[in-house]
Amino acid sequence: MAVPTPSIHVARDQNHLAWDPVIPPVASVGSGDVVEFDCLDASFGQLTAESTTADLADLDFARVDQVNGPVEVAGAAPGDTLQVDLLEFAPADWGWTASIPGFGLLADEFPDGSYKVTRLMPGAAQAEFWPGIRVPLAPFCGEVGVAPETGPRSTIPPDLHGGNMDTRHLVAGTTLFLPVFTPGARISMGDGHAAQGDGEVCGTAIETPMRARVRLTIRTDLHLSGPEFLAAPDPHATLRNGRRYATDGIGPDLMAAARDALRRMIEWLGREHGLEPMAAYLLSSVAVDLRISEIVDVPNFIVTAYCPLGIFE
Repeated sequence: MAVPTPSIHVARDQNHLAWDPVIPPVASVGSGDVVEFDCLDASFGQLTAESTTADLADLDFARVDQVNGPVEVAGAAPGDTLQVDLLEFAPADWGWTASIPGFGLLADEFPDGSYKVTRLMPGAAQAEFWPGIRVPLAPFCGEVGVAPETGPRSTIPPDLHGGNMDTRHLVAGTTLFLPVFTPGARISMGDGHAAQGDGEVCGTAIETPMRARVRLTIRTDLHLSGPEFLAAPDPHATLRNGRRYATDGIGPDLMAAARDALRRMIEWLGREHGLEPMAAYLLSSVAVDLRISEIVDVPNFIVTAYCPLGIFE
């Protein structure tokens, strides 16, 4: 099915670095219109296909996770819901993944940075991440949200208005529902990802410039208190639900259990596939799914990391 022609195009230079209802919209559309967002990568262009690990030392965190917009949807009012039909995501022909010092689930165990570039073929279902290891591609935007009731708020953590949700299921075909807090809703998007595992454990996915098309519809019949979505079928369901190796983290603290599950996965990737710890850490962020397996049998809970074995075939 052809993607509808957009009513407006939001350019790369039409961006902002905070969620704030006082930021004026760059354009206004009607309910049901299609909008195209042309976004830089999460580094705001600070990192390129030619960058190296040494360049991470100069990364200005005050400029990361910018979002494009905001776009006003005329007639949207607080208490309404903005329905965001995710129609199409087109990544660039390259992306980067990094372990940035001080950032990530195991930041204290990986104090030294690492930066790698992955080449992306247009329309390809997979990309070679490490030699002999091909990860499934499923592009989406990590950042999508409306203006909050009050601001300014950082674009790095998510909140009830959306924001940096980093949810890999928000691919084309998914419908996202966001509560409206300010007149016009004022939606913005950014932070293109070509691939990501559940959890984005090292703090980055395959980060890439992204062109996204969405349809925006006001829902006066739906009243939400936070984001909800109707997920599209997983484009890699056969791979991700096929044979997998899984490692458990168990204990009374979910964060500690998540870290333990990831540590065991990194150890397994080294033991069975010869990956150095940093290489395994980066791979886990783009291809391993971190999930809560059990949360009711107090005092201990289980978090499981799943690695699809098909990425090694």
